[in-house]
Amino acid sequence: MTALAVDVGTSMIKTVLFGDNGDEITVSRQATEVQRPQPGWAEQDMMAVWNAVLFTIRSVLPQADTPVQFLSITAQGDGCWLVDEDGAPTGPAILWSDGRAADIVDTWRDEGLLEKAFRFNGSLTFPGLPNAILTWLANHDPGRLERSAVSLYAGGWLFLRFTGQCVVDESDASAPFLDLRSRTYAPEIRSMFGLEWAEPLMPDVRSDEQRAGKLSPQAAAELGLPEGLPIVLAPYDIVSTSIGAGATSPGQACTILGTTLCTEVVRDTVDTTGEPAGLTIALDSKAKVLRAFPTLAGAEVLVWAAELLSVSHPRDLVTLSEQSVPGARGLVFLPYLSPAGERAPFLDTHARGTFWGLSLEHGRADIARAVLEGLTLVIRDCLEASGARTEELRVCGGGAANMLWCQLIADVVGVRVVRSADSEAGAKGAFLAGLVATGAVPDLEAAAVRYVRTHTSCDPDPAHAAFYTQLYAEFRQLRDVARQGWEIQAQSKGTPEGVTHV
Repeated sequence: MTALAVDVGTSMIKTVLFGDNGDEITVSRQATEVQRPQPGWAEQDMMAVWNAVLFTIRSVLPQADTPVQFLSITAQGDGCWLVDEDGAPTGPAILWSDGRAADIVDTWRDEGLLEKAFRFNGSLTFPGLPNAILTWLANHDPGRLERSAVSLYAGGWLFLRFTGQCVVDESDASAPFLDLRSRTYAPEIRSMFGLEWAEPLMPDVRSDEQRAGKLSPQAAAELGLPEGLPIVLAPYDIVSTSIGAGATSPGQACTILGTTLCTEVVRDTVDTTGEPAGLTIALDSKAKVLRAFPTLAGAEVLVWAAELLSVSHPRDLVTLSEQSVPGARGLVFLPYLSPAGERAPFLDTHARGTFWGLSLEHGRADIARAVLEGLTLVIRDCLEASGARTEELRVCGGGAANMLWCQLIADVVGVRVVRSADSEAGAKGAFLAGLVATGAVPDLEAAAVRYVRTHTSCDPDPAHAAFYTQLYAEFRQLRDVARQGWEIQAQSKGTPEGVTHV
């Protein structure tokens, strides 16, 4: 048996061919472009994404020496992928990282709507969620909404192309529109945000038992796969990655070291108490949920720092940081570099990056160390916000290949860090969801026990862990101080129009 799993990330699309023992036989990757037509915007050409998916699938098929049993899809979450009655895009996809609706979200926050919605389903709205994007479109581009019949997510868009069906997975629907207790759309949420008019745009919700569709004749001809092949709409990428890393049981935790630094904890109840932060996402049909904190600050911060310090690759930034010392000789970095601000473990559309304590005594290695420590402290911040007490943190994503960073995570978080043995944990999770959907295994926990393999682990150094506990407290204090500056800077008009140099 072989199976295909497609993982559609924001900047990279991957298709993995899996064997019957769950091993990766081969992987095909294709980069995709994010367009930024205006400051703070983030869009993708929906047909370009589809064509990239076709390319990666065709690239791995020659390596399949036995018939493909199913094709499973996981993809970036959130955002807004609008199609018309014929299933054609009505414009570019507006992505999860898009910030055009920031003012709308700020108004909702000031009116108390964000907290009210969080108390209902455990997810805190940010500008890249469809409730914010649809509201922006209603205000600024109503013509596009008039042309649109369904509001999909990336995974749903691809499922439509494969099967001809417009549906949404429970994980994608969770934030902001789902009642996680009944796993159905909540009219209360639509009403809170004044989106009663958007109900016709919402596709049917698919649960674990309904994830599989059939490959359409048209898509079969494009791919060279048999018509009727099971097509599985797996949970979206951060959920599938948690599954692929083996975090499927209550209390288990996972951090994705990728475009987003997403720290997530499995829970068996929906908790809407505490400070509103992060997302609560349906995990499976057994009422388990994933408490997720997907940051806007992630691997792009390392790319930025590598370019700033003239380092050839982000992994070399980690090596450079080793020439400094824990604490970067008093230099602390707040890594909130996204133009859209930050969404986890707090929401502030005005959040910006800051170096605290920078002086002429600091060199390139200190700056590299501060950047890496800043991102790692965010992981601890998210884990603390989850309220979970875990003894182990699974890590995956591109950054997990770097043992130096994994050791730093163990020291900062204070628990054992375990690396995934799979290079593509998101695709592995989609593969496991496909096994469940096609009846090969009874549930996700059983699939994880049977197929997930771990690699090396790192235990925290007690002395370093004690030091970083103190540094974490300072990091939080400095962030609280910085927030006052963010508000002031948000009122600034920046460089006057027409001024290009002094």
